Amino acid sequence: MGFFSLLLLALSLAMDCFAVSCSAGVTQPNLKTRNILFFAFCFGFFQALMPLLGWLGGELIVGYLGRFTNWVAFAILAFIGGKMIYEGIFLKDEESKIDMTKFSMVMLLSIATSIDALAVGFSFSMMEDVRIGLALTLIGIVSFVFSLVGYHLTRHLRKHIKAHVAEIIGGVILVGLGIKILLKL
Repeated sequence: MGFFSLLLLALSLAMDCFAVSCSAGVTQPNLKTRNILFFAFCFGFFQALMPLLGWLGGELIVGYLGRFTNWVAFAILAFIGGKMIYEGIFLKDEESKIDMTKFSMVMLLSIATSIDALAVGFSFSMMEDVRIGLALTLIGIVSFVFSLVGYHLTRHLRKHIKAHVAEIIGGVILVGLGIKILLKL
């Protein structure tokens, strides 16, 4: 698998991170730089880790987990997105919202957005010409950069959108992303 093919693969895997980061930019435009860098790093790290785990797991795990990975990602994203939609409709701005500064939330979203990368890793284990180090590096870096870009492109939109509407939009994005993953079945 050549560099250009790996780059295209990395770009496609990074789209999930981009979408979640856009949601964070709209709903939480005032995150500190360390929080932004942390979730971007986590997204990039897990996008690179999952193909490695898939590659190491090989064909044995493909048959077992392959049927469930889309459902797990869908369930996590639908739950988080549903919570955001509920809070955007029923809770006041001061009440509890999904917080991208919380370690547990960032971990859940990082894993949920990278589950499709696990399947890519499984396919890597069945290919002879994959340069796994290059693949993992490209996937991680592109996902990190797309996360930063997505956040910064959308964080200024909140000035034009009421907070509860932004929360609902973010939730719809996450649920839609979960449905997209589920439809890959």
